[in-house]
Amino acid sequence: MRNSIDKSRISITELIFLLIGILLLLSLVRIATGQSVARGPSAPKAHAQVQQPLYKEYRGVRLDMTAAEVRAKLGAPALKSDEQDFFVISANETAQIAYNAAQKVMTISTDYAGGAGAPDYRSVVGEGMLLQRPDGTLFKMVMNDAERFWVTYTRSATTPSIVTITIAAYK
Repeated sequence: MRNSIDKSRISITELIFLLIGILLLLSLVRIATGQSVARGPSAPKAHAQVQQPLYKEYRGVRLDMTAAEVRAKLGAPALKSDEQDFFVISANETAQIAYNAAQKVMTISTDYAGGAGAPDYRSVVGEGMLLQRPDGTLFKMVMNDAERFWVTYTRSATTPSIVTITIAAYK
């Protein structure tokens, strides 16, 4: 009987490997689900104020415009459908405009290859630090609850980088 009790105990080496495995698992979960904030001063959440986005339109195109109004502002799209138009503005700049069932703009997304021609992030989402994702991508999102839309600024970690600015309505 005593021999079977000794076999069921965990040795020190096995315990150390178990603890290391748990720590590695916790680290992987944190990396997979978390975003780290670029280092800088931060205000307590209880006292944080919602910042209003500065960027509300792209080349005169705003949320809730009709598809016809968008095409009058940006010209003929390279790809056209009832749900979405794709515009090639230049070699470095493209725009995608998504429409709802009523043919009204609900999302405006622009891409700037190499960041060329992209507005500074502060003019899009205001002052403050960008979040840095584990892959090195920089990101910030700002909500405008009064007007029911959000704006994001994303700079990819790829070389060359791609800056994507998205304005979208929410209900």
